[in-house]
Amino acid sequence: MSTLDPVAVFRTEAAECLEAIEAGLLDLTHQLDNKDLVDAVFRGLHTLKGSGAMFGFEALAAFTHHCETAFDRVRKGEVAATSELVAAVLAAQDHMRALVDQPDADHGDTGNKLLAQLQAAVGGKQAAAAAAPAAVPAPAAVRDAPAKKKNSWRIRFSLPANSMANGTNPLGLLDELRDLGECSVRANTSAIPALDDLVPTELHISWDVTLTSEQDRSAIDDVFIFVLDDMELSVEEISGTAAATAAPVEERAGPVPVAATSTAVPEFRPVEAVPAKREAPAAVSQAKAAENVRVPAERLDELMDRVGELVIAQSRLSQLASASTDIALRSVSEEIERLSGELRDTMMVLRMVPVATLFSRFRRLVHDLARETGKVIELVTEGESTEVDKTVIERLADPLVHLVRNSIDHGLETPADRLASGKTEAGTVTLSARQAGGEVIISIKDDGRGINRERVRAKAESSGLIQPGQPLSDSELLQLIFAPGFSTAAAITNLSGRGVGMDVVKKTVEALRGAIDIVSMPGQGSEVSLRIPLTLAIIDGLLVRVGSGRYVIPLSAVEECLELSLEEDLRSRGRSFISLRDSLVPFLRLRDLFRTGTKPDVHQKVVVISTGTERVGLVVDQIIGDHQTVIKSMSKLHNNVATFSGATILGDGSVALILDVGHLVAAGQQQEAQLRVAG
Repeated sequence: MSTLDPVAVFRTEAAECLEAIEAGLLDLTHQLDNKDLVDAVFRGLHTLKGSGAMFGFEALAAFTHHCETAFDRVRKGEVAATSELVAAVLAAQDHMRALVDQPDADHGDTGNKLLAQLQAAVGGKQAAAAAAPAAVPAPAAVRDAPAKKKNSWRIRFSLPANSMANGTNPLGLLDELRDLGECSVRANTSAIPALDDLVPTELHISWDVTLTSEQDRSAIDDVFIFVLDDMELSVEEISGTAAATAAPVEERAGPVPVAATSTAVPEFRPVEAVPAKREAPAAVSQAKAAENVRVPAERLDELMDRVGELVIAQSRLSQLASASTDIALRSVSEEIERLSGELRDTMMVLRMVPVATLFSRFRRLVHDLARETGKVIELVTEGESTEVDKTVIERLADPLVHLVRNSIDHGLETPADRLASGKTEAGTVTLSARQAGGEVIISIKDDGRGINRERVRAKAESSGLIQPGQPLSDSELLQLIFAPGFSTAAAITNLSGRGVGMDVVKKTVEALRGAIDIVSMPGQGSEVSLRIPLTLAIIDGLLVRVGSGRYVIPLSAVEECLELSLEEDLRSRGRSFISLRDSLVPFLRLRDLFRTGTKPDVHQKVVVISTGTERVGLVVDQIIGDHQTVIKSMSKLHNNVATFSGATILGDGSVALILDVGHLVAAGQQQEAQLRVAG
């Protein structure tokens, strides 16, 4: 049985922590006076620092400490939260990621430069030199505060029995208390069970601490800020006389208190019971922990493969059962079919993740591009709860980056130009997602200047993509921006102008068996829509026969099926259209397209498929029925065969090719356009 690497677990949790910090900083940009957001960012930095020190990432802990101190000053009202401070910590966050991923690499003078930027933002006296890998300095040592009156506190606390198993180190809490001032620590070991009943991973010790410090009560609360929900804590302020006598009160049983530097743990009389803040906090904590389980993605992929093989085996069993007269065999086959279908649906849900995980990455991108370009940009996200296969999410990240950068650079105008054209100063980029049948449509929309058709045509003609004066529909003209090397930018910038990116977007989307639609209105903006399948693993398909071969059409693209008699087929030769509810729909004869060399069946069928608003009919010889299709990728030798998007294995072991709906619809529409021109 494999065990998890603690460092790998830390890196995963650190990435989540950094994402939460980034989200808090970006929210803070719009609400600089929001104390809750300041506290949230501070807690995130505090967690990252403590976890980094615990797992040996000393450089990360030392660097993060200074960002934490800056937000501590904001939290206490010593300095104000500003956009410069947010930008400085965002830049520092990128360095923290590098320290997490490559703790031993030489990061040059990056840390010192970032801390200098941070110091300028808060106007404090933080020393940039402390960015070098070193032990994390004591929080009190870096606070530039005037001398304060010393207060004495009596602190009694106990942690849940499972706290150490959950990663809480009580010695770290005691060390933080010692950093606040003069500290006397005594352990209460009376609750430790007999050796036979002792569980080594459980904690049974509580502590009684007397602290004399210049810090106020909030500094003590900060020490326990991340364990307050599950622990028992009592903090009492005591006078000077009481402080001197507080310790002996608890040691009437005899033993001498342990000094702060001692490692001995003598037995003491039990401390007074502290009222619990919640009922059964340990049980609540365990229940919360059980709600989610972290599973490596490769295990899900492996399980998906096994489910796919099970679906294929079930298909074979159904075929054998249908040819048998054994009632018991048919009954078992139907039960296996039901169970495999439920398992498939459950597995599909496990692989689905909300697009919010994808959209959240663009808040930082838009923030940085707004500062870089000087434009005022608002990012709006819609449909974040829409779920897509995790593989689709991973592959769409880079294409969406290109599209968002393109919208900001080419689409949105400068504030002065927007005001001159009667628009608001702030441009809007909208990311939206919605489900339509078996597809997810992800749109990137801006309210900028729109696409200049004349410039696109001129660039395409000068690049040799089209002939001068060649007639093109508006959709075909706009699709030219996805051609390799195409760019209408007047100059090369850090954002765009080199003609790379948009062709990569198209290739990636097509590799996902998706399609791209683009709409643009001059002066009003543009919208690019990516139509992507919900999943890349198993789909419901319509199994058809063309000649002697069998093919699968994705069921999500099928609108309806019609019968095409031999007489109608012969009558429509030269004009391949069928009348469908007062509209003409072009159709393709797959028998001719695949060159089967066979005669058509007497009663052919037309399967009407669609992508968006475009429809086309596919003439087949026979509709066999629906089929759970496990998608197998094509070999490298067939990468250029655009008619098929993959293959699947049928119940009898033969192979059926999966038709690429988008390509066939485009071919049908092109055929229709040619016939209309000829007519």
